This record gives sequence, structure tokens and C-alpha cells, in this order.
Amino acid sequence: MGPERMLPVDDALAPLPAGELHWLRCGELEVALAAGAGGRVAHLRYQGVEWLVDAQEGGAAAIAWGCYPMVPWAGRIRHGTFRFDGRPHRLPLNFDGHAIHGLGFSRPWQIDRLDAATARLALALPHDGYWPFGGIAMLDLQLQAHTLQMRLSVQAGEQAMPAVLGWHPWFRKPDRLLFTPRAMYPRDEEGIATLPCVDPTTGPWDDCFIADSDITLIREGQRLRLRSDHDHWVVYDGTPHATCVEPQSGPPDGFTLAPHRLEPGQRLALTFDLAWAADST
Repeated sequence: MGPERMLPVDDALAPLPAGELHWLRCGELEVALAAGAGGRVAHLRYQGVEWLVDAQEGGAAAIAWGCYPMVPWAGRIRHGTFRFDGRPHRLPLNFDGHAIHGLGFSRPWQIDRLDAATARLALALPHDGYWPFGGIAMLDLQLQAHTLQMRLSVQAGEQAMPAVLGWHPWFRKPDRLLFTPRAMYPRDEEGIATLPCVDPTTGPWDDCFIADSDITLIREGQRLRLRSDHDHWVVYDGTPHATCVEPQSGPPDGFTLAPHRLEPGQRLALTFDLAWAADST
């Protein structure tokens, strides 16, 4: 592979239209799935209230709308470089000189199952010069009357691989964000998380936190409770039209800061639960 192919291409900012939408419904909850646009949720509506920034509002950039899975890494990998099993690796630089949000958010996913209120999607990860490990990612969605559960997983193929998983929802700006993290990763001059963790600071944020309790968004008379089976969350609230609250299995630059190794055939999963209720405050 020649060095010219390693230059930044900023494809994370390239337009990505939603394409064909597949609707799931249960009670007053509606979810539109854009399998061809990175396996993302394009619309998320409860009692008619839209909770996500869509492709038109987000400017259609691939990283800027809906709720998409981040696999096999989440957030930025600094300069696209990391070491695994003692060997250096380089990832495509797709955003401001770094590798951001994985490989799945801009690739079409295959629909393995689609019912009225459930869906399963799959994505075979590449085995090439950029991502030499292969593997397969799976995405499961299940709606109930007031809840949505999304489960993202990745399974190593015939060789070991590193993995960090995440979800990146662009929520329309809430009236309130209820969030009590216990620790925060400080960011350096490049805006990337570092160690050791520190006490949380006040916002605005574009930071990774460790939080043990649920996170709640309040908007248009509704309360949306967010819960994950992992304790890492990235919160970005520096834009007036949206707030991103992103559950992750590890921090940004996780291949270096907190490496997680999958042996051949081993699986890593991340569950993201969203539950709606009326706001009584």
C-alpha cells in the first residue's frame, strides 16, 4: 500500500443520504431504520415527538445525524495509529487527521431479519490494509410500547482483534440533561481523551465520562431515560441544535488507552436501552 493512500480523506463529513427506510412500530413508539446508511436509526418518535436530528437538519454529513453504531472502534483513534500484538497499525484518517467512529457508520448493513417491532442487521468487517482483522458486527433492535433496546456486538473471525463499541445518537436539543458522572477523561491539545481520569467539570462538553447511573433527557413534556450495560459515556453538547449522549464500551482512543482484546471467535456486546415517560416536573 503506497503512502498516498494513507492521506486524510475526511469522508466522515461526506454526505450520506438516508436512502430506503424500514419502519418498526410498537404502541406509540416508531423507529425508522436506514440499513443502507450505516445501519443507523434515522427517525425516533414517541407519541409523535421526533427525538433525532435527521439528515436534512444535520447537513447530511455521515457523522452528523441519526443514531449510528460505532464499530470496531468508537470516537477518535489518535492519528489513526495503534499497536496490537506488538505490531503497528494505521487506520484511514477520515476526520481532522484522525480515524473516527469506526468502519460501520458509512457502510451498508445487511438486513437479516425485519419484523413489525424487531430487526437484526449484520456487517462483515473488511480484511484489508486498513482493517486487517476481519470480524462481523451484529445489530439487534427490539421495540416495546415505551422502550427501545439496541444491542451492538462484534465477533472476531479467525484472528484476534481489538474492539471498542459505541452508539452515537444526535438527539434534538433537550430542555434539560440530567447527568451525574463520577469521573471524566481530560482532553489534550488535540481534543482527544487522556489518562488519568479527573473529577468532572461543567460543560459545554465534548468529553468521555464514567457514570454508574442512568442519564435522562427532558424535552416537549417527555422524559427519555438512557441506560447501558457499560459505564463509559461521551457527551457532546457544544452545538445549539443537538446533544449527543453516546454509550461506549471504552474510551475514545481506546485501542491505546484501554485495549480490549477479542480472541478468535470471541464476542463483545454493548446494550443501549431507551425508555420514555411523561415529564411531571
